[in-house]
Amino acid sequence: MTENRTYASVILPLRLDWTPSYEIPQGETVSPGDWVRVDFAGRSYCGIIRETGISPDTDTGKIKPLASIERNISPVTEEEIRLWDMISEYYMCSIGEVFRVAYPYLKISRLETMARLREKEKARKQKALDKLLARAARIKARIEKKKRPEDIARLTAELRETEAGIAAITGPDIAGGTPESEASGAGPSSIVLTAAQKSIFDDIIAGNGNGKPVLVKGVTGSGKTEIYLSLAQKVMAEGRNVLYLVPEIAVSRQLGERIRTVFGEKLHTFHSEETPSARGKTAEYIRECRNTGNRYIVLGTRSAIFLPHHNLGLIIIDEEHDSSYKQDSPAPRYNGRDAAIMLSTIHHSLAVLGSATPSLESVFNARCGKYSMLTLDEKYYRAEEAGVEIIDTAAERKKRGMTGSFSRKLIFRIEETLKSGGQVLILRARRAFSPVLQCPECGDIPKCPNCNVSLAYHKSPDRMVCHHCGFTAAFDGRCRKCGSRLQGLGSGTQKIEEEIRTLFPSARTARLDSDTPKSVVEATIRAFNSGETDMLVGTQIITKGFDFPGLALVAAISADSLLGLQDFRADEKALQTLEQLRGRCGRRDRKGHLVIQTNRPEHPVFRHLEKGDAENLYTELLAERKEFGYPPYTRLVNLTVKDTEEYRADMMSGKLAETLKRTLASHASSWKHETVSAPYSPSVDKIAGNHIRIIRITLNKDKTLREMKKLLAVTVAGFEKSSRYQGHIAIDADPE
Repeated sequence: MTENRTYASVILPLRLDWTPSYEIPQGETVSPGDWVRVDFAGRSYCGIIRETGISPDTDTGKIKPLASIERNISPVTEEEIRLWDMISEYYMCSIGEVFRVAYPYLKISRLETMARLREKEKARKQKALDKLLARAARIKARIEKKKRPEDIARLTAELRETEAGIAAITGPDIAGGTPESEASGAGPSSIVLTAAQKSIFDDIIAGNGNGKPVLVKGVTGSGKTEIYLSLAQKVMAEGRNVLYLVPEIAVSRQLGERIRTVFGEKLHTFHSEETPSARGKTAEYIRECRNTGNRYIVLGTRSAIFLPHHNLGLIIIDEEHDSSYKQDSPAPRYNGRDAAIMLSTIHHSLAVLGSATPSLESVFNARCGKYSMLTLDEKYYRAEEAGVEIIDTAAERKKRGMTGSFSRKLIFRIEETLKSGGQVLILRARRAFSPVLQCPECGDIPKCPNCNVSLAYHKSPDRMVCHHCGFTAAFDGRCRKCGSRLQGLGSGTQKIEEEIRTLFPSARTARLDSDTPKSVVEATIRAFNSGETDMLVGTQIITKGFDFPGLALVAAISADSLLGLQDFRADEKALQTLEQLRGRCGRRDRKGHLVIQTNRPEHPVFRHLEKGDAENLYTELLAERKEFGYPPYTRLVNLTVKDTEEYRADMMSGKLAETLKRTLASHASSWKHETVSAPYSPSVDKIAGNHIRIIRITLNKDKTLREMKKLLAVTVAGFEKSSRYQGHIAIDADPE
């Protein structure tokens, strides 16, 4: 009887612009969020019930039943699905693609194994608890019968030992200790705020009712972390939970130690270098907190927003300007900062963004009243702002003032710093030994066979590496065309490290970049933090959020490389990198110093940094963005076309651009900024065998934005289907 059939829609981890329907087996009940196994296109998938009691718009005779309902796996929460919806709509992808990123450990067998292990552990604990409770009851009964003080004292000691065992299993409240709700207002380490910090803290608390995110613009070393932790203490004492986001895993390690001194075992970490099992356990613990009432604080990178959060009272987005918050691929190509703001709206939680160098988007949001902005200009230890010295390397070369990559002025600064017991940090934005190799005789430059990019030379062991696809080739030093000896052009972090060891042989030196083995990264940071290392050279990672108490001098080698040519955000990013680098030093009682070596000493970024008027540069950059129709005054969407055949990449991207122009013209002919660029080749236009073309679409930032993004997504999907060109086009909303 078809009238007795009931149906449910199921979210699958696939790129689908529709949600498949399945029949619920007779006698079974399911609810939104339940895990199920289904058959789709001849393959078995695990999915999530989205909605029940639906009326399918397809022939019910063709609808398959649910293969199984996975009762042992904890359901996905309503808040999680709401976040997936918001992200899929904003970033123009399917909810299935968001689901796939939120649950990377999707195999039902793995989830079932985890569930079985949890049940086993739960049963083991219950068995042990029953034994201890029975023992405690027996001891209490014996105490009542005893009269001799020594017997009572002995049994009382046994009872205390037994109750301690009960507390270890169940928590202190069952054994008669202090309930967690009372114990969570203070941690093992107290936080003392300065008057300036307390003022920011009070302003945030006072303004919490306005519902706006709060942007804390605090100079590096001003103690923003102490404000965050004080807010977290208050929120957790009130019975709510905390999410603390950082852009880099390396930063989370050092910060985690600091947070653990305050919150102890309530702290949980979550990032991509943890095993799937560890991440799964964290997710399940957070899910169980909904039932147990335990509070938690999660320290994680952008993927931590997808945990099954509940009762979130505070979301901290540290170093909110950092481009590492942006997911490049696969879809959804989301920005963790902006997705965290979405999450805060779902949970009605306070969102606090912090940075010494806020993004222009956040500054704009503050100036137009969307965010509240608070400024903290005073360093925690009242140290002076680091001085800035700009060295014109072109002029120095003319008067023979350079030794390799180092000017004599910088060498003198380093020598002075090392003699006084200070540490030195050297930034070089490119890794490897030499970013480019070239034959001086025939001019040939070895290139990657898969990418349109030169191979970088890595030393120890000698090899040539592509930094885009990972291709490696042996290096014998000879030109493959004429046999002459190849020469390295430019200096990467490996070469800078070698030069440092030659110039300062007694200094203890280390390097930190993406070539540093993951097993060594933490030890390298610890050694520099404790003063066991005198000089550290690295890429941008060394500018991010670290607190090195002995650091007195920082220097940017070849700072021109920070100023990109094709990126309208280049000046903003260069300012942020250099300001963050500057803020790493002089964080205690000594004045730090930043040296910038450049061939372009008059560039506005360097001069504004030298004058200390970055706020004026923000104003200038915002005026330029407004004049040329760039974000934050508009919204950008990049469509990236990749194809193994270059002619096809050109042809299909051209057809797609024309289709989009016609579509937008029919809907947006009178709007100011609606534009579709002609397909163009990026600076690296071939990666891993795929030729790349980009179409940039500029959209008005007004009430029509949502409608236009939907129109774009539908147009691209229609083009893919009609042209049979699926899998070649990627949509990136708000590209970095």
